[in-house]
Amino acid sequence: MTTKKYTITNLLDVARKGDTPPPCDSTLQVYADYAENGVAIGRWEVAPLFINGNGVAMGGFLSAAADIMMAYAIASSLNDQQSFASINLQTTFHRPVFQGVVEIEARVERLGKSVAYLVAELTQDGKKVASAVSSVMIMNA
Repeated sequence: MTTKKYTITNLLDVARKGDTPPPCDSTLQVYADYAENGVAIGRWEVAPLFINGNGVAMGGFLSAAADIMMAYAIASSLNDQQSFASINLQTTFHRPVFQGVVEIEARVERLGKSVAYLVAELTQDGKKVASAVSSVMIMNA
């Protein structure tokens, strides 16, 4: 099975027009609802398959959801002659996440020529459950 390579425009069309997202978004059930000017807003539908033996969502899934939404944030700051890749990702967990919806807001804090610094905040039922920071390499396509 071959997977489509998404351009910056393709990614933004996912958030802006509801186009088909990359497979990783669908697999994790992360939905981008907004991506403009370095800010992305979306949600993660926490299904039973993401719950660990302790009855809460496994932390790696939270990190992945944050990483996905940060991709939309950086995409909204780039053009189709550019691409990007995460250099690092650090997640801090503030409280357990249960089945339901987690809201995610990601934003570009600093945008350089070759590296950007992004942050994301994840909330469930109005309470912060995790925060993430990432450095992203910016490349010419």
